[in-house]
Amino acid sequence: MQSILELRHLKTLHALREAGNLLRAAVLLNVTQSALSHQIKLLEQHHGVPLFERKSTPIRFTPAGERLLQLADSVLPQVANTERDLARLAQGVAGQLRIAVECHTCFDWLMPAMDLFRQRWPEVELDIVSGFQADPVGLLYSHKADVAIVSEMDAAETVAYHPLFRFEIVALIANDHALAAKNYLVAEDFATDTLITYPVPDDMLDIVRQVLQPAGITTARRTTELTVAMLQLVASKRGIATLPVWAAQNYVNRDYVLPKRITAAGLTGRLYAACLPALSDKAYLSDFVATIRESSYLNLQSIELI
Repeated sequence: MQSILELRHLKTLHALREAGNLLRAAVLLNVTQSALSHQIKLLEQHHGVPLFERKSTPIRFTPAGERLLQLADSVLPQVANTERDLARLAQGVAGQLRIAVECHTCFDWLMPAMDLFRQRWPEVELDIVSGFQADPVGLLYSHKADVAIVSEMDAAETVAYHPLFRFEIVALIANDHALAAKNYLVAEDFATDTLITYPVPDDMLDIVRQVLQPAGITTARRTTELTVAMLQLVASKRGIATLPVWAAQNYVNRDYVLPKRITAAGLTGRLYAACLPALSDKAYLSDFVATIRESSYLNLQSIELI
């Protein structure tokens, strides 16, 4: 029997299982949803059996689909490991990735991604540069860090930027706050309240940079290093905090605080991995970025790959 199976078919089915539906699988693989549907239809037509049940939530694979997934689980890791071995042979022994972050909530997604990357590249030494960094890109130039996680690209910097993902930032208020009935908050809603933030400069806060400053709004600030302390202050009506959806979700689920969209369109943040151009040519750097994107997309709520 002549087989039409290709690696891309196995990757498609694996992504479909991990992501849960065709749309999310297409995003994960960076292809169109119609392209994935076409791949699956060709397989089903060739073998004469459906691979998964349409309109099932969560997705349910047929016995034929499960059998192909068994093959994917066997073959794809071997192919990926072989490709990494070839990269090691071509580029020599890998080195280290010292990571500097300017985002206090980055650790929520960075640590799981690092754990996954260590399994794939055990010889690459991973480390996080201690403490919050106000100028992580500066550490690249002084060779005190190898990768910087930043929220903006600066054309004046001679570094390579690797897009990670974008995410929504929400306002957190007390459940009985005066603004609780509003569908979303605007700049003026922050004017008479205290903004509770991590101890970072104004120009590093999306709420200030994108919403308050353009509206000419200034507000009192109160800072804390800990997310839990921040939300305790919010719950006791000491002010308003703004956090990525994933960082606040556990507290929202417990009805500890109330989330509000910021502006009708929503407030969006972005994250990039920056490094010196020479490091971009390393296979392990590309795989590190890919691992972050994959792990974050599958595990964080309300993010979009960029």
